[in-house]
Amino acid sequence: MPRYTRSCPGRSLGTSLSRQRAPLAEQLNKAAPARGPSDALDHSEKTMLPSSLHLPLSMLPQPTETTCGPTCLHAVYRYWGSDASLETVIGRTRSLRHGGTFAVFLACDALLHGYSATIYTFNINVFDPTWFRKRTDVDIAERLHAQREWKRDRRLTYATDGYLEFLRLGGKLRFTDLSPPLVRGLLRRRHPIITGVSSTFLYRTAREFGPLDIADDLRGTPSGHFVVIAGYDRPERKLLVADPYGPHPYGTSRDYWIRMDRVFNAVMLGIMTHDANLLVISPRKDDRREFNVNGDNTMEVE
Repeated sequence: MPRYTRSCPGRSLGTSLSRQRAPLAEQLNKAAPARGPSDALDHSEKTMLPSSLHLPLSMLPQPTETTCGPTCLHAVYRYWGSDASLETVIGRTRSLRHGGTFAVFLACDALLHGYSATIYTFNINVFDPTWFRKRTDVDIAERLHAQREWKRDRRLTYATDGYLEFLRLGGKLRFTDLSPPLVRGLLRRRHPIITGVSSTFLYRTAREFGPLDIADDLRGTPSGHFVVIAGYDRPERKLLVADPYGPHPYGTSRDYWIRMDRVFNAVMLGIMTHDANLLVISPRKDDRREFNVNGDNTMEVE
């Protein structure tokens, strides 16, 4: 069994824009009806929404143990039509002292290069849930500054710096439930999703210990990793994961289908490596109206 680096996420494929701008009605007319008596959708929704989706995202292999994050970012850039090389993206992405990065640093690179970026966060180490309550006027940046005075964890401070830059550059934060409607809704809008996960949980491999990341079930700590969610199969309750690391336990292909609950759990456990979020990047000139896939349960901070 291969080793999976702890530092990869910072302990912490292309389609044309004209196709992306196709009217929603046209997309829905091409959709296959949903199947399955256990679906919570009513009959009219079932006949409109596709039961499965596979975005044409192409993932390159990550060059080193700790470059999974910028490799995923590069795949999303290529999906949107960018010709930036992988080496260029890696070279300009902010990294941690011992390698790896945080999702927020990937988002900042996107904001600096003409994209919009939205982070759906589940990280209550960085963000207090009360900051996102409705009908409150909370300045998230101010709260992050204040929190930094009380918490001295170096990695938390580094992540905080990233989020302050993210907000200054116009990034958007969402605090909501990680749910099948959220993920399927984003994918139906043809948005691939970068996410920092616990590779220890995703791959079911041993925890790792020391600077060489030796597998050690006793002394080891959980490892992190970045992947891209690029499709779903609703009847099978599976997600399509584009993975820059290899070989991995799911075969030789960069893409593999895996149970949705396994992915969701791995995302949430990303909190142990200072992520636990979804990152959605798209061109700013894409002026399609952003829709709220979770209704009133989503709090927006812009």
